[in-house]
Amino acid sequence: MNLTKRLEGKVALITGAASGLGAASARRLHREGAFVVVTDRDVEKGAAVAASLGEGAVFHKLDVVNEAEWIAVIDAVVAAQGGLDILVNNAGVGVLASVEDTTIEAFRFVHAVNTEGVFLGCKHGVRVMKARSGGSIINMSSVAGIAGAPDMAAYCSSKGAVRTLTKSVAMHCARKGYGIRCNSLHPAFIDTPMVDAVVNAHRDADRARAGLVKSIPLGRLGEADDVAAAVAYLASDDAKFITGVELPIDGGLLAQ
Repeated sequence: MNLTKRLEGKVALITGAASGLGAASARRLHREGAFVVVTDRDVEKGAAVAASLGEGAVFHKLDVVNEAEWIAVIDAVVAAQGGLDILVNNAGVGVLASVEDTTIEAFRFVHAVNTEGVFLGCKHGVRVMKARSGGSIINMSSVAGIAGAPDMAAYCSSKGAVRTLTKSVAMHCARKGYGIRCNSLHPAFIDTPMVDAVVNAHRDADRARAGLVKSIPLGRLGEADDVAAAVAYLASDDAKFITGVELPIDGGLLAQ
């Protein structure tokens, strides 16, 4: 693919970038010219992703539920690179369980990563981005943050919170005149390790995967690069008049 360097000179930080959507987003932003800060709890895999990108990428260990780590990592990036322009709050977890079967411990764990982690990213991203008079924050929600799924109570709840948190951050930054945009992405079933785990949790994995494909009007699972392309668009100046939006990447799922 012939890509422009529309992110040349930009500094991007991506959470949960050791695999899946985070790794794909790191590759795409790097190819479009951004300096990419790969972060994850998994040091070995995260460092490998950064190393695979070569020059113009570094790895920092970051557990998104730890505010002290957020502060340390973001301040280190600003000290080394001069600022932060793009933040992709991608790190997330899921638990397959209905509202009746979800334990309070599981509910709190999912919300700590999926919602509190995004909150902390937005809070400290805004803190440093406003000094640069601009930036783009991209929060990874889900179609499950718009439409409910019976066996994903905690996940749906956490991703729904990300959806409206994004709008609050967008309006705050707009009214303060910070020049910071904040948008959410809502993928459906994307062919990633997380979806593999969901499929493999069923007794008949092949049937479960076929069911997911059948639910998508375009007739296939999404690819990580489909989401990464949307990340690159929202990160770029091509989207300079877009803030507070929720963008489904779902093959038509929500249009039914």
